[in-house]
Amino acid sequence: MSNMIGPYEQSDANKAAYDGRWQRIMDCVKLKQPDRMPVGFQSFFWPATYAGITYKEMMYDYEKAKKACFDVVAEFEPDGVYPLLMGTGQGLALEKLDFKQLQWPGHGVGDMQPYQYLDREYMTPDEYDEFLFDPTGFYIHKYLPRVAGAFEGFDKLPIFPGLHYFRLVNGIRSFALPEVRASFEKIVAAAEEVNVFFGHHIDWVNRINAAGFPLFNGTNSVAPYDFIADYFRGATGMMKDLFRHKEKLKLVLDKAAVFLTRMTIANAQASGNPIVFIPIHWAPDAFMSPKQFEEFWWPPFRKMLISLIDADLIPMPMWEADCTRRLEVIKDIPAGKCIYWFERTDIVKAYEVLGDVVALRGNLSPSLLTTGTPDEVDGAVKHLVDNIWNKGGKLILDGAFGIPDETPVANVRAMFAAARKYAG
Repeated sequence: MSNMIGPYEQSDANKAAYDGRWQRIMDCVKLKQPDRMPVGFQSFFWPATYAGITYKEMMYDYEKAKKACFDVVAEFEPDGVYPLLMGTGQGLALEKLDFKQLQWPGHGVGDMQPYQYLDREYMTPDEYDEFLFDPTGFYIHKYLPRVAGAFEGFDKLPIFPGLHYFRLVNGIRSFALPEVRASFEKIVAAAEEVNVFFGHHIDWVNRINAAGFPLFNGTNSVAPYDFIADYFRGATGMMKDLFRHKEKLKLVLDKAAVFLTRMTIANAQASGNPIVFIPIHWAPDAFMSPKQFEEFWWPPFRKMLISLIDADLIPMPMWEADCTRRLEVIKDIPAGKCIYWFERTDIVKAYEVLGDVVALRGNLSPSLLTTGTPDEVDGAVKHLVDNIWNKGGKLILDGAFGIPDETPVANVRAMFAAARKYAG
């Protein structure tokens, strides 16, 4: 894995520390025993809690956000770090884009409240055929104007397939329309802000790399089913589609699997980091029957996993909620190629089923971390060490979905201290 340092100088000691941390993670992936149990660090607004600033400041003040995120890494010295700035600091860009699928601190929710996703129907069931025939055209003319106000003029753009010869010349007239020109101006302004933000992200990454800490993952992705359910059809629409539009849904999922895989491979290769973080939203036991999971959810995702593995990437699905009934099914992948992160699934049971196939990550209870005592956190870490690590399991310790925003600092200190005490 490459570690660009930029203007920061990495000492020989820090380079050795960086390489050692990355090696621990890779040993776990390959089902080899590292020198000690690695600890990951994932969070969204907890650095604000740590630093005593507001969540809104994490979204809008680049310098305060960078300092909070660096100070967290410097104290706790994790083996791998989520790109923390990417998880929060895009308030200005989101505003300039007029992004409609999300509320964030200082925009729709209070200064000390986390993200709120707006579950809505952004594609109707009678638009499946249009999506299948030309997903790019559907994006340009319908989807983008629905999810971001900056794109609202794009519904006036020409139908691009079929433009040719003089039809190409005459077909571009709509680019001169005031509403189209206004959209491009808004998009350019938003893109310029994203470039500013990304510069701060790279600066922060270079700084933590120089201090000896690798990013855990270079890019994120999404499962095909979750992609359509969350961002196009909405929860209610997707659940109805399982019964009313079964065959069309399968076709859409297969097509999405192809272009999501291509996008993910390109982004991961550009990042220089092979680990791909994939938060899983719709796989939990409570959301669909085992039969529906095996018919709709798993096949396109497994196809995507295999393609990512074939591209020398390391998928890291984060199986949200309880996926205990899925364990035997999701075991069907090549051994030593993935990290499976579990939120509420019994991770000891997951080790029993999956321990010879994947490395595990997680999964200290968010309730325990936010309301428990340091001694209780210590005991929970010891339970995972005794029942997974000491039995040969390849475990990367972390919270259920990283560190909850409200976690007392003392409990995070207890988590890292216990990891080094019992499996150091």
